[in-house]
Amino acid sequence: MNAGESKIVGIVDYGMGNLASVAGAVERLGHQPAISSDLGALAEAQRLILPGVGAFADAMQELRSRKLIPVLEELVLGREIPVLGICLGAQLLTKESEEFGLNQGLGWLDARTVRIDPSDAHLRVPHVGWNDLLLVKDSPLTANLAAGSLFYYVHSYCILAQDPGIVVGECDYGTRFAAALQAGHIFATQFHPEKSQKPGLQILRNFIDLA
Repeated sequence: MNAGESKIVGIVDYGMGNLASVAGAVERLGHQPAISSDLGALAEAQRLILPGVGAFADAMQELRSRKLIPVLEELVLGREIPVLGICLGAQLLTKESEEFGLNQGLGWLDARTVRIDPSDAHLRVPHVGWNDLLLVKDSPLTANLAAGSLFYYVHSYCILAQDPGIVVGECDYGTRFAAALQAGHIFATQFHPEKSQKPGLQILRNFIDLA
């Protein structure tokens, strides 16, 4: 499949995602969003997006109660369909989160989710607003980004990579944390590309157009 061809992008619906905004961004790029929690529908997709807004434990419970974990494991780990986790969706890809107690994640990234701890007491948590993406490693996810591109963040917890080799980009908010990650065909962004204007659309375009 060529990069310029329209693709079906499965957007995983587990009741806690920013589905309409993500679908709208996919449509603007000329692709077909498919919002679903059904294996058959998601299996038609060439790319998968796991969005998320809310608390980690609640999200994992929703994935379990809707029997979506084996579906995602079959598609991502079995069939190796590329997946992009966004914000909470990115955190769900880690091994565990310390939000409201220790909670197990999907474990696809060698990383943990921890509370943001800025060194500057004047910096508010949650971290809300526009901030940088400091590129630390080449990745197809971040290709063709303009220098100084800013992205939109809304979160109180962040990803701490135990394998630094999976970190593509970092954000500096009184402390540096992983803001973009890649482990093979598994990608994650702590920021919201669907809310980040042209730079965010570039991230989504890069993901959807992966070779």
